[in-house]
Amino acid sequence: MKRCAVCGKSVMYGNQISHSHRLTRRVWKPNLQSATIILDGEKVKTSVCTKCLKTVARA
Repeated sequence: MKRCAVCGKSVMYGNQISHSHRLTRRVWKPNLQSATIILDGEKVKTSVCTKCLKTVARA
């Protein structure tokens, strides 16, 4: 499943609105990257969203 290992961000659902205002369902997927990060003192290769990757790299 598309889910960030740090913050838990996952797929969001909503409506796509056309010019005539017809609604169809659509999906927003998180921008996940596979990265090796340190969780609880050990290196783990996981899927992390780019916002978390930015904050983990800064810390």
